[in-house]
Parts: sequence; C-alpha cells; structure tokens
Amino acid sequence: MSNKKIIRNGQIESDTWLVIKADSEGRSILPDDGDIIVPLSLWQEQAQTLKQRAGKLGIWLNSDESPESIATDLENFQIIAINFPVFMDGRGYSYARLLRERFGYKGEIRAIGDVMQDQLFYMRRCGIDSFTIKEGKDIEEAISGLYPINQSYQAAADQPQPLFRRR
Repeated sequence: MSNKKIIRNGQIESDTWLVIKADSEGRSILPDDGDIIVPLSLWQEQAQTLKQRAGKLGIWLNSDESPESIATDLENFQIIAINFPVFMDGRGYSYARLLRERFGYKGEIRAIGDVMQDQLFYMRRCGIDSFTIKEGKDIEEAISGLYPINQSYQAAADQPQPLFRRR
C-alpha cells in the first residue's frame, strides 16, 4: 500500500492504486498483483492480459484521449483517471461529464496531474470523485476547495436538477 494521500468522496485517504507509466523506451512494467491504473495505450495493446491479472484494474486518459475510445470497455475498470497535464487544459472536465452522463459510468473517476485546490469544486461538479493533488501542494489545504459554495444554480453531474427545480 502506498503512503501517498488522495482526496476521495470529501475525505483524505491513503492511495491504494499504482499508476503505471511507460519508461523512457515506451515500456510499462506491470506488477504481478495489486490495484493498477494503466495508460490507454497499454490497455489497447494488452487488454486480455490485463483482464486476467490479480488485482483491480483502472485506466487513465490523457487530455488528448477521448472517453469514446473506452466506452465499450467501461465494465472492466473500477477507476478511470483523467490526466490534467496543465492547469489550463479543461478537456478533462468534459471527459468526466461524458463518462457520467452519456456513458453511465458509475465507478470512481479520479483527477490526476496538475490538480490544485481552485479546480476541485468544478471537477466534483463534473463527476470526478477523487483527486490526486499536485506534488508540492498541501492536501489538507486543498480539500477546502471542494465545497466553497453550498448551492449551485446549474445542473451538473453531481446535481442533475437546477436550483429552481429543487425548491
């Protein structure tokens, strides 16, 4: 188990998932067991092998990899991580909403990469329910970014009815 911390469902927890990345030559080393999150390219190359290994399976999408590419495979993943490579790249927000609203994904969606306190409220509204905070940032401070507003007017993945329908 990792000692890295994440925010999941509004709580700070230890992260049990290992994010698999390719080495400098494009290879990925897979542990024999344990919970892993693999890049889309590895899933596309080794889906059958990944389905048969011990441990839970997740996938991560880069900001240029649309959720349509995994829409027919969603039942294989207990978690989908969306990589936010830079603070200004907002495609991941749309991907989370597509996963929740169009494709009906009910599992965990995690924001990884350049994730900071100012983004958490909006990410949560789009359907993201766990967050790996950018290295060097204080997770205790960041968690306060989840609920800066207690009522939102617009409908979103976290509240499908607009405020006037809830009254």
